[in-house]
Amino acid sequence: MARPRQMVLAPDLVALCHRDEVDPGPDGCWTELTDADFRAVANRLAQDSGDEPLWVFAYGSLIWKPEFDHIDSARATAFGWHRAFTLQINRWRGSRAQPGLMMALAQGGRCDGVIYRLPDADRVAQIERMLRREVSDCESLRSVRWLPVRGDFGNRRALGFWVGSTPRTIDRRPLSEVARILARACGHMGSCAEYLYNTVSHLEELGIRDRNLWRLQELVAAEIKALKGPDPQPRVQSDSPPDIRRAG
Repeated sequence: MARPRQMVLAPDLVALCHRDEVDPGPDGCWTELTDADFRAVANRLAQDSGDEPLWVFAYGSLIWKPEFDHIDSARATAFGWHRAFTLQINRWRGSRAQPGLMMALAQGGRCDGVIYRLPDADRVAQIERMLRREVSDCESLRSVRWLPVRGDFGNRRALGFWVGSTPRTIDRRPLSEVARILARACGHMGSCAEYLYNTVSHLEELGIRDRNLWRLQELVAAEIKALKGPDPQPRVQSDSPPDIRRAG
C-alpha cells in the first residue's frame, strides 16, 4: 500500500470554513419520504438481494462514516463510473444563501472504493438506516441502484447511492469552479471543505489515489488562503483532523 501523502488542505484551513448554521429544514421542492416509504424501499432492496450476501459500495463519506453495521469489507472497483461533485445541496453542508456540492457517481472511467457486507440477520433495518442517511425524497430514489464491482474476490454486485443523474444533480463543472464552491459552503452538518478533507485523507490511508480529488484539495486550500488572507489563522488551533460530521 502506498504511503499517505501530505495534503495541502490541512485541518487548520478546514477549520476556517466552519460557521454555525441553523438547519433550514426541507425546502418543499421535493416529495419527502415517509416512514412507510423507507420501509417499503428497504424491503424491496432486501428482496432484490435474494439469499446472497448484501454488499454496499462506498466511495465517499460512507468510507469514513458508514453509520450502519457491517461484518466484512474489501477494496473494490466500479468500472464505468467516477467520483464527481455534481450533487447540489442547500442543506447539511450548504445553505440557501451559499449552496454546496457533494459527490455522486457520474458515468465514465473507474471508481476505486470499499464494499461493506451487511449482517444477514437484520438486513431490512440496516438498509433502512442507509436510506435515511442518504436520501430524503422520492425523486432521489432513482440514485439508488445495484452496481457490478470487481476486486481480488472476483466479481460482485453491490448497492450504491447517488449513482447517475437525478433531479438534484448538475452537469460536471471545472475543478476550479468546484473549488470556489467547496471553500465557501457550510451548513449545520459542517463545511464542504471538511467533507473533501475527510474523504481524501481516508482514501489516502487506504492507498486509493483519485487524481481529481487530489488536485481539488490543492485548489480548495488555495481558495481558502485567498479568502482569508496570506497567513490565515484558524478560529481554533488544532493539530488533529476536524470533527467528522455526517456528509448528508
